[in-house]
Amino acid sequence: MSDPAWCLAPAKLNLGLRVVGRRSDGYHLLESLFVPLDLADRLRIEVEPAAQTSISVALVGHTGDVPAGDDNLAAGAARAFLDAAGLAARVTLTLDKQIPVGAGLGGGSSDAAAILRALARHFANALSDLALAAIAVRLGADVPFFLDPRPAWITGIGEQIEPVPEFPPLDVLLVTPAPPLATADVFRAFDVALTPPSPSRRMLALRSGSGWLPSAALLANDLEPIAARLRPGIGRIRSELERLGAQAVAMSGSGPTVFGLFRDVEQAQAASKEGRFEATDRVIVTRSHGAPSSIPEGGKFWGVV
Repeated sequence: MSDPAWCLAPAKLNLGLRVVGRRSDGYHLLESLFVPLDLADRLRIEVEPAAQTSISVALVGHTGDVPAGDDNLAAGAARAFLDAAGLAARVTLTLDKQIPVGAGLGGGSSDAAAILRALARHFANALSDLALAAIAVRLGADVPFFLDPRPAWITGIGEQIEPVPEFPPLDVLLVTPAPPLATADVFRAFDVALTPPSPSRRMLALRSGSGWLPSAALLANDLEPIAARLRPGIGRIRSELERLGAQAVAMSGSGPTVFGLFRDVEQAQAASKEGRFEATDRVIVTRSHGAPSSIPEGGKFWGVV
């Protein structure tokens, strides 16, 4: 890689999430509609020849509790790719963190997938698509989706992906209360509560007079009652978004981010300004998308493929 390259790593939104079972190895079986967002982390990657692999990570932006070094999922993705391909290289990563950490928006998983995409482009034909997908699922249940982030129906533990063509954009207001919430903690509490599996049920979009909007009933997230006990701010934010006139309100992933869907970006922006949120809440207006994002300023770009 003669010049540093920039990658975009988009956040995702769960339009509904059901826990439909649990495997013998402890992984939970899910059903969810994932949509990527314009909100994205930016990663700068530089690859140089080396006799032995070394990976360094510099963090900028809203880093929160993001780890550096091999504990960072993006660094782990780089090492896993090189190991699987039998290659050695010096990889220098700069992660500009814009997606809230521990928020149920898939930021770390998206960072990892962005690095896998970048290295697959740089080392063309070093690994097959199947090998890349196998690395992704070992890194985390959400990582396979981000290898090709577009609206998709997600099942299994996250590795079964069925794209949803022509899914329309949605204007979204995200509100993430502090502190972050670890996915493992939510699922552990979910299991302790002996929550029964949900029946399998496809979450389809219903057409309204003003376009497409997922039905409020189908946006239900099985993890929200558990997450709300761990982070009471979830209930507070839900009530506020409903008061502000969101067409639908739900929690994304394992939380604690709560989102409201609005008719247009102007209403979402107005709600972000009028809302009675706490000073520690991260409040972000964004949009879901299904097409490649625009090229960021500076450097080459390997974005949403």
